[in-house]
Amino acid sequence: MRRMNTDATPTLKPVPGLDIEKYKPQLIERFSNPGIRDTVARLCAESSDRISKWLLPVVRDQLAMPEPHVRFAAAIVASWARYAEGVDEQGGPIDVVDRLKERVMAAAQRYPNDKHAFLRDKELFGDLIDQPVFVEAYDRVLSSLHEVGARETLRMLLGHAS
Repeated sequence: MRRMNTDATPTLKPVPGLDIEKYKPQLIERFSNPGIRDTVARLCAESSDRISKWLLPVVRDQLAMPEPHVRFAAAIVASWARYAEGVDEQGGPIDVVDRLKERVMAAAQRYPNDKHAFLRDKELFGDLIDQPVFVEAYDRVLSSLHEVGARETLRMLLGHAS
């Protein structure tokens, strides 16, 4: 809900007949339904299509605001970069499923020698590499994913770091 409120909602244009404040809890309830099971692998599949269509437009709208909120969006992109490295936290292989698999994996695997290699793909990210507020948030999360792992990084993002 926090990402909805800080990142996405301020960028939405009004939709006639839709009360966004009533819709958000309904959306959370729908995605929280234990009868609708999903896998992390399926959610990560084809990230190059999903992120460019659904996340980056919100990021660009936020960056145009006087006080942009991109922390959670940057965390999603950093998580994608970490996933695209193709190795999990235990050192096992990750089967990256993406039409741009070779390209995103090659860029992601250049970390830590080039911590921004993933963001330098202008076709995917445009000028995000030139947006310090986004890059700083991305760097924090990607470093944390490498140093303490996904679970602790998520706790930090939600303000529950130990």
